[in-house]
Amino acid sequence: MAAPILIARTDITAADLRAEAAATGDANAARRLLAVAMVIDGNLRETAATACAMDRQTLCDWVHRFNEEGIDGLFDRPRTGRPPRLNPEQMAELEGWVEAGPDLTKDGVVRWRRVDLRDRIKAKFGIEVHERTVGKLLRKLDFRRLSVRPQHPKSDPEAQEAYKESFEDLVREAVVARLCGKPIDVPLELWIQDEARIGQQGTLTRTWAKRGTRPRAVRDHRFTSAYLFGAVCPARGTGAAIIMPSVNLEAMNEHLAEISRCVGVGAIAILVMDGAGWHTSAKLTVPDNIVLLPLPAYAPELNPVENIWAFLRANYLSHRVFENYQAVVKACADAWNKLMKLPGTITSIASRDWLQVKI
Repeated sequence: MAAPILIARTDITAADLRAEAAATGDANAARRLLAVAMVIDGNLRETAATACAMDRQTLCDWVHRFNEEGIDGLFDRPRTGRPPRLNPEQMAELEGWVEAGPDLTKDGVVRWRRVDLRDRIKAKFGIEVHERTVGKLLRKLDFRRLSVRPQHPKSDPEAQEAYKESFEDLVREAVVARLCGKPIDVPLELWIQDEARIGQQGTLTRTWAKRGTRPRAVRDHRFTSAYLFGAVCPARGTGAAIIMPSVNLEAMNEHLAEISRCVGVGAIAILVMDGAGWHTSAKLTVPDNIVLLPLPAYAPELNPVENIWAFLRANYLSHRVFENYQAVVKACADAWNKLMKLPGTITSIASRDWLQVKI
């Protein structure tokens, strides 16, 4: 029969150990604390070990730790593991490289690959790492491989930020000018407008497929197309659209008339749109219940309707072959009508924190 284990410490009682076991959230440490408490109470080694789900030798080892270190000895020691390959300063520098992107002249590439960063780490820090390790370092810095968004080379980020910050003032000025200085005593609705070309040379979109494969999808090579003029009101979850064979002043006037019919009774619509020629022409016929508000130049990323087009293409208009112009028009109409049945989706896609009318 196994004999009791000798407890050398007298400054800690079995009651102290049980109280610590009840307070700790570490299940393993709680079992050790209770086992040692049983030993202090005079139980045999085998009895205490069995009751706390461990073998006798393990219990003996923990008793020795308890004799040397007290209660702290019954908790797992911190595991330092392998030291990181890059120190915090080097990780910060790596983060800066990725944020800034490569220089084609100096780095020889237009986008970072793991192998490129591996070579740069070796050249700069003298540390050799595998490219898989580079991937782990990038994930640790919260980087992921993402699809990029297009940006016009003439876009001005500072002008875009200034536009967003002053949007409410711009709305007020535009409405006051349209009302000839009269007080703004009518409801205001915010609408956003844009056009999209939909045609036989359609788009392809992402799809689910087995890893390592490259799925195929049909794509036409003919050129027949139509233009979908669309505008949405995020607050109301609604919109207005027309389909035209081309983009010009006449088509824009038709779209303005359609938007005017969809504006709430007695309200004025603030229509945000880009600076295309058919949007800014002096010959444009603007209905009385619409006030035009242009976006900054080269700033399609500020127009939420671009995201509406992406939604329509991804869900209704991609991976299709249209036999003729009538088929294109029907597809555009069907897609827009399906969108109009999803007011919550319209609001979710087109809403922006800065794009608000609070006058």
